Amino acid sequence: MVAHLEQIISIAGQAGAAILNYYNGHREIVAEYKEDHSPLTEADKEANRIITDGLIKLASDIPVVSEENALLPYSVRQNWKTYWLIDPLDGTKEFINKNGEFTVNIALVENGRVVLSVVYAPAIGVFYYGDKNKGAFRRESGITKKITVRKANPDNFIAVGSRSHKDSRSAELLNKIDVVTEKSVGSSLKFCMIAEGVADIYIRTGKTSEWDTAAAQGILEMAGGKVIREDGAELLYNQKESILNPGFIALGVVPDRIEKSLLPW
Repeated sequence: MVAHLEQIISIAGQAGAAILNYYNGHREIVAEYKEDHSPLTEADKEANRIITDGLIKLASDIPVVSEENALLPYSVRQNWKTYWLIDPLDGTKEFINKNGEFTVNIALVENGRVVLSVVYAPAIGVFYYGDKNKGAFRRESGITKKITVRKANPDNFIAVGSRSHKDSRSAELLNKIDVVTEKSVGSSLKFCMIAEGVADIYIRTGKTSEWDTAAAQGILEMAGGKVIREDGAELLYNQKESILNPGFIALGVVPDRIEKSLLPW
């Protein structure tokens, strides 16, 4: 592995601490808006600098792709076997609204698949992290435990969905299956809830970018779950010019009939 997982956890922690300076009122939160109308704050920028500088210091030969950095053309990116894919503050709307549901996302991608992941939720002090060879873990207050997806219980089948990006198509698909409870959650925490066995499915038909999903997808897969594109194929990274993802479904261990009833759409 190019870097020890604990080093990446430390970098995510430093970025999270910088974000909390704004979140807790020590520094003012001022939002500007990008071309896609998504918000951008100084907290995003500062976290991005911390993570980018930290990763380059660890492994200067590995490229870094970030939501807040200029994206190189695919003619360059398609030659990368290994690269970092980061979202320094996933859930900026949740950050601005101060509901605690935002994360720091760092993923190492090799040949289109995530092999190392850290998702840090600084407002609640929880790290999710994983290595493709060791599995996925949750750390809170210095206590670490291995996490795995659960086998879905038909009497308590739980879906998670976006708090800030609801869409009617996802709701239509959920109506096809026997969801007992649906919870709205911000940022990458939706994947992590499935990974730690407190939810079963997340359907997303609306727009996401690769940096939104990579780290959390890695956690989920390392915990025994999977993420499938709307056409039924595996969700991979750096396969095309556009950084946008297709629609997808994130799953724990669910009956085959559920997957078959939803895909392809």
